[in-house]
Amino acid sequence: MSNTREQAVGRPLAVVLCLLTVFGPISMDLYLPVLPALTTELHTATSAAQLTVTACLLGLAVGQVVAGPLSDRFGRRRPVLVGVVAYVVTSVLCALSPTIPALVAARFVQGLAGGVGIVISQAAGRDLYSGGKLVRYYGRLTVIAGLAAVVGPVLGGQLASVTDWRGFFVVLAGIGALILLACVFVFRETLPERHRTTGGLVQTGRDFARLLSDRVLLGTVGVTGLVSVALFAYLAGATYVLQDIYGLSPQEYSFAFGLNSLGFMLFGFTGGRLCERWSEQGTLVVGLVMCLTGAGGLLASAVFHLPVIAVILSLLTMVSGVATITPPTTSLAMANYPDIAGTASSLLGLARFGVGGLAAPLVGLGGSHDALPLGLVTVTATLLACVVYLAAIRGRTTRTPIAAPPVLTLSEEKTWSS
Repeated sequence: MSNTREQAVGRPLAVVLCLLTVFGPISMDLYLPVLPALTTELHTATSAAQLTVTACLLGLAVGQVVAGPLSDRFGRRRPVLVGVVAYVVTSVLCALSPTIPALVAARFVQGLAGGVGIVISQAAGRDLYSGGKLVRYYGRLTVIAGLAAVVGPVLGGQLASVTDWRGFFVVLAGIGALILLACVFVFRETLPERHRTTGGLVQTGRDFARLLSDRVLLGTVGVTGLVSVALFAYLAGATYVLQDIYGLSPQEYSFAFGLNSLGFMLFGFTGGRLCERWSEQGTLVVGLVMCLTGAGGLLASAVFHLPVIAVILSLLTMVSGVATITPPTTSLAMANYPDIAGTASSLLGLARFGVGGLAAPLVGLGGSHDALPLGLVTVTATLLACVVYLAAIRGRTTRTPIAAPPVLTLSEEKTWSS
């Protein structure tokens, strides 16, 4: 009976869970090509238009912190349905926004709604999988996120030729509607009622206190947040470095961006496999070494004015390292908390989107013609991630089987099979 839940997971459900992870990258990458046009039409400053990006990132972080504990209390299905409906509605509101303040507010709420899908895809995976299957699942989530990052700019470039920025949000609403239909017909409850938390806000506070007292979990959250700083610094600064400093055309930049996204996908998959066949800690160390090597290459390229190929290879190494780190950090953080998987997942989401999103603007301090801030930010972030690993994670966990998901009762098995 211990494997009943895993056997019940069909391919359609696994696909829907993976689709829930696209809200973050598709909300950001699809939208970036129309920022200049939006700035012009709404008669606003570039910095004000960029607030719409920051608002969405913060919404994605806060939404996970709210939705994670709620899903532990009420189950996974109801929160995800509410979240996807809210995403569709707020995407339409974004399209109808008459002013930049209204758009910033709508983008924040859109991020809140999108964060629900991200956190529940991780928590539901912990409900359904254990052992090697769990880390493999988190590797697949990383691959899907990388694929969305590849498709987003390509789709955005094509849409820009046929519609304005308001049409982009209509497309996002359509994507949300398709995911909603998939959730309605495929997503079944993954957290049995007897395994849900009770006690309201008081119990939520206790759950967070329990998580925050775990040194290893705090270490994985810290590493996740710091390497996300490097990743968001790349997203915020690489376009200026490659186009304004090295003179790449938008098409050439899109090829470089696509190469990095493919590296993210490949090494996200590889990271999951390494965790399964080797160890979470060993895979994490490999990822940190890759991140530090890539970030060091960026800093050296800025200081010594190395050719563009050095920058591209450094970015590829660093981004691939972040992808390698994602499955083991997620697995280490979630493994020991099957009873509050949503709450544990929310801390990871807060670190990834909150810390990373707030730190990304630092790469613009030197202007659009200086690559040194990008190198300094990425090197500093990855060095700190290495320090956190050594202080909080190294040698504190062993390669033990990840606890199995809750066993289903006979009535619950019948519900799942239906």
